[in-house]
Amino acid sequence: MLKTTVKIDGMMCGMCEAHIKDVIRKTFPDAKKVSASHAKGEASFVSEKVDEALLKTAITDTGYTFVSADSAPYEKKGLFGLFK
Repeated sequence: MLKTTVKIDGMMCGMCEAHIKDVIRKTFPDAKKVSASHAKGEASFVSEKVDEALLKTAITDTGYTFVSADSAPYEKKGLFGLFK
């Protein structure tokens, strides 16, 4: 599993966050833990694999500006992060 963090320009409110989360879920049906923050200007999600070009196209087509994406291995943590 990979955790992907995407930097996005143009999000101004909660509805913008909802649009980004919807486009991520539609583009990557296996995406989990999808979140977005207009204050931070980023979104993140966990999935098996990420096609950065496809992600960029999906976000741009929605009307926002894709800045960058960074993926790193994701480890699921146990109860309150105490156990793996």
